[in-house]
Amino acid sequence: MPLMPKRVKYRKAQRGKMKGYSKGALEISFGEYGLRALESVWITQRQMEAMRLTLARFLKKGGRIWFRIFPDRPVTKHPAESRMGKGKGDPDHWVAVTKAGRIIVELGGVSAADAKEALRLIQYKLPIPTKIVARDL
Repeated sequence: MPLMPKRVKYRKAQRGKMKGYSKGALEISFGEYGLRALESVWITQRQMEAMRLTLARFLKKGGRIWFRIFPDRPVTKHPAESRMGKGKGDPDHWVAVTKAGRIIVELGGVSAADAKEALRLIQYKLPIPTKIVARDL
């Protein structure tokens, strides 16, 4: 089942701007280690699922995972080979707007070496440069 909101106020959203830094989720709140976005990007539900699967396979029921983003923005698309015009396309998939500086995912209950290796593996699943950060204990 894809990650998406149960209900939305509006079925279609405008694209908007992604300049500036994230207003929230700048520090690690739940786990001990996290992954910080260094650029602004739309992260799709498929990329999030790929991250989740990679973490679950690597950690093998050990530790805890917290996602600090959720795909709540619909992205519309026209069907292939359709002519221009005729209004805005139908909702195709969902994305999470992730601005620079935001913590994307947090890990807890694992050793430092395991956490760094797991976060290194999910860095490959993302379309932006990220940085592994640790909570100041």
